[in-house]
Amino acid sequence: MTTHRVMQLSAKRTALAIAQATDIVPGPGEIAVRVRALAVNPFDRYVEALGDLISAYLTYPVVPGSDVAGDVVGVGEGVTRFRVGDRVLGHAAGLEKSRNNPAEGGFQERVLLLDHMSSPIPDHLSFEQAAVLPLGLSTAATSLFQRDLLGLSAPRSKPAPRGEVLIVWGGSTSVGSNAIQLAKAAGYEVLTTCSPRNKAYVEKLGASHVFDYGAADVERQIGKLLRGRRVAGAVAIGKGAAAACIDILAACQGKRFVAQVTPPASFDDVTPGPGRWRHLLPAFLKMIYGNLALGLRARRKGVAMKMVWGGSLVDNDVGPMIYKTFLPEVLANGSYLAMPAPDVVGHGLESIPAAMERQRRGVSARKLVVTL
Repeated sequence: MTTHRVMQLSAKRTALAIAQATDIVPGPGEIAVRVRALAVNPFDRYVEALGDLISAYLTYPVVPGSDVAGDVVGVGEGVTRFRVGDRVLGHAAGLEKSRNNPAEGGFQERVLLLDHMSSPIPDHLSFEQAAVLPLGLSTAATSLFQRDLLGLSAPRSKPAPRGEVLIVWGGSTSVGSNAIQLAKAAGYEVLTTCSPRNKAYVEKLGASHVFDYGAADVERQIGKLLRGRRVAGAVAIGKGAAAACIDILAACQGKRFVAQVTPPASFDDVTPGPGRWRHLLPAFLKMIYGNLALGLRARRKGVAMKMVWGGSLVDNDVGPMIYKTFLPEVLANGSYLAMPAPDVVGHGLESIPAAMERQRRGVSARKLVVTL
């Protein structure tokens, strides 16, 4: 029996540690992948510090990680898209309630990926570049195309103009970078916000209108541009984004709906060790108050809103629409960019905790990647 190394949480409120796991065999609709590069996300930290609260459904040990790229080493029954040796990227779905499987967590040397949540990597992309995509892409796609969220038209390699404007507040983030590209590929005109230093970056991704989110009158500027235009809704990413989007959409024609990616409180200071509740309790109180305030604000102004769960597309038609139908073609022809650019911060599973800590301190228009 062969084994491979994993970075796992052995129990609730424990720190990540290296362990050995039995090599996995892909089942129907699955592929086994030798991971060559992985990226870290805030949710990986939250599972470590808050897993007993925000993902109480998980059974331990838990292997976090969603963003992976590597080589196919096994193909399950019914899979015809991939062969052993193919280079692939995928959204590792082990943390999803419907999967709840450590063999599907990204922080390991070999991982099981769902066929419909995986895509070939074209020759012009490295593993490091490909690894930046999955969770940011999935969250953006969920926001835009899931029927209980914005429900926009599907993206295509050659879209027809829709005559509507989508607001992406926080365009230089991982989710924002993908939301801009997906919305453009669906035929929508994109208005986004970012810091001035990232203006050229979001324009490269396809944003038609870019505003400095830090400007005192940014909402007035955006409202002026949108006067007489029809909006397709908003994706709210970052601190204060949801409230700003509510206020802007309230004065617009079209779909007054906010897909809220970022919660109203940060849990970045919460750790699984001593002093946990000293940071956790204030954050939870701020979360409760913030959600209530946003809900009242939205109702008062006639705007609908809903929180986005970036992995929900695993269980609906959006997942295969993106990873099977859309992404392979646009990655191959170069019309879709693997962004934000990777920042390789270490090699080996041992580098993951340091990468997560660096991510906690803040990253702009980059995605932190670890190679294996």
